[in-house]
Amino acid sequence: MVAITRFPPNSRLNVGVVGATGLVGSMMCELLAEREFPVARLRLFASHRSTGKQVPWQGSTIAIEDAATADFSGLDIVFFSAGGTTSKALAPKVATAGAIVIDNSSAWRGDPQVPLVVAEVNRHALVHIPNGIVANPNCTTMAAMPVLKPLHDAAGLKRLVASTYQAVSGAGLEGIEILSRQLAAVGDRAATFARNGKPDFLPAPQKWAVPMAHNVVSLNYVLGADDYTEEELKLRDETRKILELPALPVSGTCVRVPVFTGHSLSINAEFERAISPSHALAVLRKAPGIEIRDVPNPLEATGRDAVFVGRVRPDPTVRHGLALFVSGDNLRKGAALNAVQIAELLPARPPARRRRALEMA
Repeated sequence: MVAITRFPPNSRLNVGVVGATGLVGSMMCELLAEREFPVARLRLFASHRSTGKQVPWQGSTIAIEDAATADFSGLDIVFFSAGGTTSKALAPKVATAGAIVIDNSSAWRGDPQVPLVVAEVNRHALVHIPNGIVANPNCTTMAAMPVLKPLHDAAGLKRLVASTYQAVSGAGLEGIEILSRQLAAVGDRAATFARNGKPDFLPAPQKWAVPMAHNVVSLNYVLGADDYTEEELKLRDETRKILELPALPVSGTCVRVPVFTGHSLSINAEFERAISPSHALAVLRKAPGIEIRDVPNPLEATGRDAVFVGRVRPDPTVRHGLALFVSGDNLRKGAALNAVQIAELLPARPPARRRRALEMA
C-alpha cells in the first residue's frame, strides 16, 4: 500500500474550490485551513449568482469567481463540489489546464479511467490518474469503506446487505431547509402523537416522496435498475470499485431520516472465512479512520473525522457473517475531508502536470 506522504515544508500549491458557497465547498475551505494544507493561493468559484461575493479565509477575504467563465490556468489542485452537470462540463477543462481535479459529484465515479478513492482504503489507485480527475465516493459509501476494507482483508468479503439512515444534509442546504420548515410547520401539533400516533397536520412532501419531518423516506430519489434507487446503485457500484470486487453481491436500501447531519448504516456482511466479533473488533481497532463505540450514532459522529462502528455481532443467517452499525459525518468525512486527504496524497504531482500543460499550450 502507498504510504501517506505530506508535502515538503517548502511546497506551496495554488488551489481552487468550485462550489465554494455550498455546504461541502465551504467545509473544504475550512479543512484546508484546519489541516494547514500548503496553499500558496486559494481561488473560489461558484455560479454567476455568487460572483463577487466576499468569503473570509485565513484572516482575509476572497472574491467568488464565476466558474462557467473563469480561467483555471495556474492552478495545481481544484476541488469540485457543484453537482454532476457542472463537473461534467468543467472538470475536463480544468484538468487540461494542468490541475488535478478532485470531484465530489457522481459524474466520474463509474469512469474506468478515473480512480474512486477513500484515503484510508485504496490510496494506491492514485498511482494512475490518466485524465487528471479523481472521484470522491458517495457519502454513504464513504462511511462503510474504512470499516469493510480491513474486514475484507481479514476474512474475504463475500456478500453485503446494507440499510442506510441518511441525514437530510446529504441533499445540501435545501435538505436542511426543508426539514427545518416542516418541523416548524408541525410545531406543537406533534403533541398529538401521544393520542393519535401522528400529528393532526402533515406538511406536503418536498423533494422526497413523503414528508420528512417525524418520518422516514424509504424511496430516496429516483428508481433505477431492478427498482433500486440511484443511491442504492451507487452504494453497490462504488463498493465494488473501491474494494476491487467487481462481482460482489450487494443489496442496499437507502433511507432518508429526519436527522440534520450524519449518515448511518446497518450492515450484514458475509465472508469467505470465519471471523468472530472479537476478531473483527481487534482488526477494526487497528484500522485508520475508525473509532469503536458501544452505540454509534450520528449526533456523536457529527464534526468528527473518524467513522464510528459498533454493535458488532454474529449474523446467524449465513455461515461466516457479521452484523454491525456504522455512523459518520456525511459532510466532513463523507465529502470534504476525504477530498482534502486525497490532495494530501498528491505531493509533487500537480506542479508537474501544470508544467506539462504549459509546454503543450
